[in-house]
Amino acid sequence: MGSASISIVEGNPHLRSLLGWHLQQVGHWVHQSADISHAREIFFSRQPTLVILDAQLPDGDGLEFCRWLQQQQQSLILMLSARNSEADIVEGLKSGADDYLTKPFGMQEFMARVEALMRRNRTMVPPAMLECGRLKIDLVQRRVRLHEEHIELTPQEFSLLYVLAQAGGVPLSRSDLLRRAWPDAIDNPRTIDTHVLSLRKKIEIDPRQPNLIQTVRNVGYRLNLELLNANQQNSPVFGAATSETIISR
Repeated sequence: MGSASISIVEGNPHLRSLLGWHLQQVGHWVHQSADISHAREIFFSRQPTLVILDAQLPDGDGLEFCRWLQQQQQSLILMLSARNSEADIVEGLKSGADDYLTKPFGMQEFMARVEALMRRNRTMVPPAMLECGRLKIDLVQRRVRLHEEHIELTPQEFSLLYVLAQAGGVPLSRSDLLRRAWPDAIDNPRTIDTHVLSLRKKIEIDPRQPNLIQTVRNVGYRLNLELLNANQQNSPVFGAATSETIISR
């Protein structure tokens, strides 16, 4: 089994530690979380290949978090749960889990499930396009279209927009954006502000009153997916008459 980045999101500290130890023994990089809040941070900073997710967590519904992970189209998900009815298993799989393991379980079965998912990962083809409503990001050609119009971006602007889109509307701190969107380590978080300003000039109708890239007070920035997914006829920003304006800014 090849090495992979694996996130364990499990409320039971003893089980979490035990699973982590066994995975580390076969060469995986393991990141442990006791709740959803920390698990989100790990997802953004570590980009795990596999998320091992407890269905019942202290700060939220594991099924809801599973749905969010599935929307990111990045990590495989192995759900762990004490709920073992057919309806519970079906609900877990429909929520986006790639596999479902009921508690209690043996360690050999757990490791076999992980190995099977790792084999599946080797055959997966990464998505070529990330779509967020009117925003389409071509990951192969590194091109961006907004409201069916091509947007010229620098490589760094492209990376920044991609990371914001990949977050699914969740606010990201400047530190998170630096870790994920910059190829080299940078100590100055204000670098983000400069590039956000530049990006806004290219995708916002009025960069002085931005609607797409929103500033979240005391946090950082988020992409306004609600606006991107809004019905075109009801949108005050993206109408047919404004498409040229979008490109010119």
